[in-house]
Amino acid sequence: MTSAQGERYALAAQEDRSAPRARLSIPASLRPSGARGFQTVVRDLSLSGYSATAITRIPVGTICWLTLPERETLPGRAIWWDNGLVGCAFDALLEIDDVEAILDRWRGKSALRSQT
Repeated sequence: MTSAQGERYALAAQEDRSAPRARLSIPASLRPSGARGFQTVVRDLSLSGYSATAITRIPVGTICWLTLPERETLPGRAIWWDNGLVGCAFDALLEIDDVEAILDRWRGKSALRSQT
């Protein structure tokens, strides 16, 4: 992560919900550190993180790798786990164009540009 990216992430992370979240349903795979990967469904996505199904508890702070269809694996950390859902923050903010491309594919419309 470059210094500029780190500064952007630190600034965004100061807020409780640092970026607008788009609700959707994307089949993906998730691999927590020290565990086997599993199939999941991403339930919401933002520039700074996501929530996804996770039947097994994932402790806060666990490094997790998310792989979306036709995308590179995205590293992050578990921020919360509640009743079968895990919330993770990406190690580096995603680019808005990347999030928009994901939303265009899985929701068929742009949700973040109009909110930023």
